[in-house]
Amino acid sequence: MDIKKNITPVLNNKLFLYLTEFFAGMSVMAVELGASRLLAPYFSSSQIVWTIIIGTIMIAMALGNIYGGRSADKNPDPDRLYGRILIAAIWIAAIPVVGKYIILGISAVLIFTVNTNFLIWAAFAACMVVFVFPLFLLGTVTPSLAKYSVDSLADSGKTVGMLNAANTIGSIIGTFVPTFISIPAVGTSITFLIFAGILLALSLIYFVSGRKGAVKGAVAAVLFVGCCFLGKSGSFAFWESGLTYEGESIYNYLQVKENDRVVILSTNVLFGVQSLLVKEEGLTGMYYDYAMAAPLMTEQEDPGDCRTLILGMGTGTYATQCRNYFGDMEIEGVEIDAKITALAREHFELPEDVPVTTYDGRAYLNAIDDTYDVIMVDAYQDITIPFQMSSVEFFTLVKERLSENGVMVVNMNMRGSGEGSINEHLADTISSVFGEVYTVDVKGSTNRELFASDNPRMLDNLTAHRKEIAAKDLAGMMETVDGQLTAYEAGDYIMTDDKAPVELLGMQVIDELIRDEVALYKQIYEEKGIKGVLEAL
Repeated sequence: MDIKKNITPVLNNKLFLYLTEFFAGMSVMAVELGASRLLAPYFSSSQIVWTIIIGTIMIAMALGNIYGGRSADKNPDPDRLYGRILIAAIWIAAIPVVGKYIILGISAVLIFTVNTNFLIWAAFAACMVVFVFPLFLLGTVTPSLAKYSVDSLADSGKTVGMLNAANTIGSIIGTFVPTFISIPAVGTSITFLIFAGILLALSLIYFVSGRKGAVKGAVAAVLFVGCCFLGKSGSFAFWESGLTYEGESIYNYLQVKENDRVVILSTNVLFGVQSLLVKEEGLTGMYYDYAMAAPLMTEQEDPGDCRTLILGMGTGTYATQCRNYFGDMEIEGVEIDAKITALAREHFELPEDVPVTTYDGRAYLNAIDDTYDVIMVDAYQDITIPFQMSSVEFFTLVKERLSENGVMVVNMNMRGSGEGSINEHLADTISSVFGEVYTVDVKGSTNRELFASDNPRMLDNLTAHRKEIAAKDLAGMMETVDGQLTAYEAGDYIMTDDKAPVELLGMQVIDELIRDEVALYKQIYEEKGIKGVLEAL
């Protein structure tokens, strides 16, 4: 077939071909980053999920390259390529409309059929259904454009090189724009719509310039407008109503809700509470109450004199509790997400005189020379446990920033069971650094608090100080902690910067939690089918 006879006038200008390649590369990366944000509220943003996203997208692109090359050789009609881009644009625009429902639907099905590695299978299935097809179509762009662009073998290398350069530059920009501009400014849903609109515009320019494809162009435009109206909402937790705040930052999906008793921050709609404020001053009923024992374990005569550092400040729940019960304690926080700190000031009554540094916890410890009586490590969120804050090197750094006889308290939020669990790895690692390590399970949750120090008198100090507490609720809580603390018997599961398989260990706990939570519904499903499950719900 003579390609020239099928060339629309706009393709006579190679600049349009390079722009097509540029925006295709940009859109691929934008969709990849959007995929991570769309999946994170349901499956976390761990390395496991990122691996699945990257792997499935690379599969889609490879298959698209193969198909695009063969299709261009067999039928080198540009209409086919720009038709595929048109379809990809509408599919991407539809992701904000139906993507979250598909993800939850897939999860609901797999939760009854998969016993292990649920996170992997659910995330993989969601990626395959939602993202593979449009990226497969975009994968056909490069080989097709090479077919249309090469005029002769004499300049084929230059032309293909320019196309690849355009794609690469677009990919670079498509990496930075969603992360630093569009997602924080307008959210994930609008980001999908923006890049879908770019692809749609490219296709419409092509078809309009050739005075053909008016019907398909009009249909696509109508569908896109419909997606803009239906998909502009950034709500991931679509079943929630009356939220005080819902939005996104560079790092997180953020949700604030409240009732008569508490204000709650969630950064992951399927994995519970990250921070909270009790409106009437009192204990939280969560792990923060147990962690209040740390200042009582130091050598300070008055726990309120402790200098405290919180790594993973969140909205400042621990800081607020310490201030409420121990007076004007000197507290500093480190929180990597500045938007969370802003929400803490606006909705969670974090005192203005409590400084919060926007930084990674470990990097902050490396950058300072100060020492503290208490350092709380509260940076572990569901399966997302930063490996760099779970290693021997990290806990050694924490120890160096503690004053003599200072105490570190770590919130381990996935209790796990069996030999080699995530908490056993963490506790063994900490025990290789500190001489005294004690743990206590938090009642009614999967959390476990760990206290570590080189001070052999830490439990004696707790016993002495708790008897002097005036507040009855805190005194009772500290009596419970004192009675339930268990000396940890260290093993050999040591994590280092070189080897810290926190994602896989965390995934094992997630599997356990899911099996426990759905055991009843699985039994109902086996006996009465899906109708029985729906009736039980």
